[in-house]
Amino acid sequence: MTDNQRILNVTGGRNFRELGGYRTIDGHTVKWHKLLRTAGLAELTPEDQQMLSNYGVVADVDFRSKDEQAQSPDRVPAGVTYHFLPVFPADDQTDASASEADLQKRFSSDGQAGHNHMVDVYRQMVTLDSAQSAYHDFFATLLANEDEQQSVLFHCTAGKDRTGMGAFFVLSALGVDPQTIRQDYLMTNETSAEHIKLVTADALKKGYGEAFASNIRALYSVSNDYFDAANKIINTQYGGTQDYLKDVLGLSHSDLTNLKQLYLDA
Repeated sequence: MTDNQRILNVTGGRNFRELGGYRTIDGHTVKWHKLLRTAGLAELTPEDQQMLSNYGVVADVDFRSKDEQAQSPDRVPAGVTYHFLPVFPADDQTDASASEADLQKRFSSDGQAGHNHMVDVYRQMVTLDSAQSAYHDFFATLLANEDEQQSVLFHCTAGKDRTGMGAFFVLSALGVDPQTIRQDYLMTNETSAEHIKLVTADALKKGYGEAFASNIRALYSVSNDYFDAANKIINTQYGGTQDYLKDVLGLSHSDLTNLKQLYLDA
């Protein structure tokens, strides 16, 4: 594959996206075919796996919980090294993998419950020891990817929350413009629009009510509110994104320099 495209055509997956081509504040560009953010890999077809191999993927970083991993193991293409880096210590706090019955039990009354839950999830993704450890190890994987032709793929179940924060951290470390990072984060609502519509319509068809449908929409979408909740904690408790990268995720000055050499065009 030589074409540079933002959204990748994967038959057995959703929300597969390239991070190449984004501009940094100081005028560089993120290299294509180096960083892929995706949803789950459990339904990949053999053709999908071959496509990712041809693309240059050599590392698969899985941010999901142990339960999610057991329920839907990754179909890792041949020659790809699997890195299991759970952001949450036990189960999936984002509810991307929760059963319909469980969701109905928890989100059928208060129409704001889904939104409020996700705001809290984003705070946890910044403050939990497990999350900080996962994103620290994610950067170690990125720094080990020294071959020009090799890509790192990182994902969770829906490819939007844990993966979205991973993209936020790496693009911030590379110096990409904050507005561009936000736009990349929000792109999930475009790439998953059809899926969100189907799931919401199905909930209403089953008679679960408008409050439940509204919560499902909140759980399956991304939002400026969620993104801002994480950013607020980073800014008020940790001194800003660059301090967070250095003091919490342990990136040294030389790590950041090496990261830019590996993932930015000269």
